[in-house]
Amino acid sequence: MSQNNTSTGFSHEKVETNNFLMIVLIVLVIAVGGLVEIVPLFFQKSTTEAVKGVEPYAPLQLMGRDVYLREGCYNCHSQMIRPFRAETLRYGHYSVAGEFVYDHPFQWGSKRTGPDLHRVGGKYSDEWHRIHLVNPRDVVPESNMPAYPWLEKNTIDPADVAPRMRALRTVGVPYTDAQIAAAADEVKGKTEMDALIAYLQVMGRALK
Repeated sequence: MSQNNTSTGFSHEKVETNNFLMIVLIVLVIAVGGLVEIVPLFFQKSTTEAVKGVEPYAPLQLMGRDVYLREGCYNCHSQMIRPFRAETLRYGHYSVAGEFVYDHPFQWGSKRTGPDLHRVGGKYSDEWHRIHLVNPRDVVPESNMPAYPWLEKNTIDPADVAPRMRALRTVGVPYTDAQIAAAADEVKGKTEMDALIAYLQVMGRALK
């Protein structure tokens, strides 16, 4: 018994006094714990299958999402309504993973310089969004959001759409060859303003 205690004490002392060994063991424990927590989510239906009503983004919506990311809208607006009463009363049904299976990357987060936008789809008219983007204070006097008037002048390049859709198809978004072939015609003559509004108007409508 005495020998076992001495041996155990020695091994503890070796770990506690060897910085490198301690770091390796800590990383190993965190890695195993993370895998146990995360890996099962890759196989759960609720996190890997789209909820009813969620469809892959149409070409114009997809390009609008790119504008949304390029202009840094996500820096001030989250797209994750948390399951707290204060949030669901203000924004609507809390966000679920099945709503974002076609988002690469998804826009979850809790940044709230501006309101959460996850359920903004259908809340306002296209014209309201257009005015808001050109000069936010025309519709929300207290807004500190910058204006984006150049979006009305910039047009979408039809040649950019198909490569994006093909890239998304490689990671599981079920675009068909016919949808990809028709994409250029669907965005021809559209502005970045049109695209961004199309994206905003589809946001979070499946669980409304």
